[in-house]
Amino acid sequence: DPERGGLGGAGAKQQVAGREPEFPGPDEVDTRRPEHAGQHGVPGRDPSPTYYDLPVLKEPVWIWSVPAYFYVGGAAAGAALLGAVAQLADRDGHATLIDRCRWVAMGGTVLSTAFLIEDLGRPARFLNMLRIFRPTSAMSVGSWILAINSTAAGASVVLPRLGLRRLADSAGLGAGAFAPMLGTYTAVLISDSAVPVWQATRRSTPALFAASGLVAATSALELLDHDERDEVLLRRLATGAKVADLLASEAVEHEAGRLERVGRPLHEGASGAMWKTAKACVAGSLAVSLVPVPRGWRRWRRRLSAVLGSVGSLVTRFALFHAGTASARDPRATFEQQRAGRGAREVTGEAGVVGPRGRRADEPVR
Repeated sequence: DPERGGLGGAGAKQQVAGREPEFPGPDEVDTRRPEHAGQHGVPGRDPSPTYYDLPVLKEPVWIWSVPAYFYVGGAAAGAALLGAVAQLADRDGHATLIDRCRWVAMGGTVLSTAFLIEDLGRPARFLNMLRIFRPTSAMSVGSWILAINSTAAGASVVLPRLGLRRLADSAGLGAGAFAPMLGTYTAVLISDSAVPVWQATRRSTPALFAASGLVAATSALELLDHDERDEVLLRRLATGAKVADLLASEAVEHEAGRLERVGRPLHEGASGAMWKTAKACVAGSLAVSLVPVPRGWRRWRRRLSAVLGSVGSLVTRFALFHAGTASARDPRATFEQQRAGRGAREVTGEAGVVGPRGRRADEPVR
């Protein structure tokens, strides 16, 4: 049945043009040469042996729509949370800001669903994930969170047009209640993997995604003109979000850098360049927003800050995505993380078996 057996969506249509020269097979490596003497795991010959320098893990097969989904979903979560905060602070005084937050939240969840379906290949695959609820699966939980949040956000926009303001306010508060989970479950999703840099930063990445989502939401809203009261509230929230984003970025670097090899993708290559660009954009956005300017220049200052904040939040997601790909391709990052007693050892208390007679990865070789 081609409908059931056909390849499509995530992981489909993979093509290998040829073996990459930096990853030779076992039959292509001369283990008598000094540079390859320890790569097959012979103790004492190499400070960091691998299995013929072959990657232990397969690279993530996600396409561009996944980090885009991370960004748009974070912006939707941030907007829903900001709308709920403004509603609790002063429903009538911030009516315009609340309405705009709800529109951003609804639009973001709709785009998030579209990006997710783009990666999955067919809408039916997204609907299939809603047939069951599996608490142990970050993807299952996240699919339900997205479905619930998009419904609440949509209701908060549609119901006021039908004269049902109280129901709309309840829906807005509901969307705000689920917003923290919507903005951080994607960080849990990538951290719950064997990819070294993602696994190593599992404690700090959710905080970064939450702060970055708030930066994305406030930046999108700052592109619009607001009255003075809404603008003051939005500016305060935006400043706090950018400070939190920069602090969380430093925490991610610190966690990844506990092992130099694991943290390399955040400093080298394309992912390293994107990571530095994201930090610079968020820092620049914060600096621009704090620079005193004449009243006539404030609109342009706000918009410049908003553009920099948006770019920084978007590039953060792509930087972490590509860092994971680079980390999966590095066999030494995987082996060194296990030998240091991190990774699975930190969670289960027991390192994986890597040698004869049940020798563990973190046990000394005699």
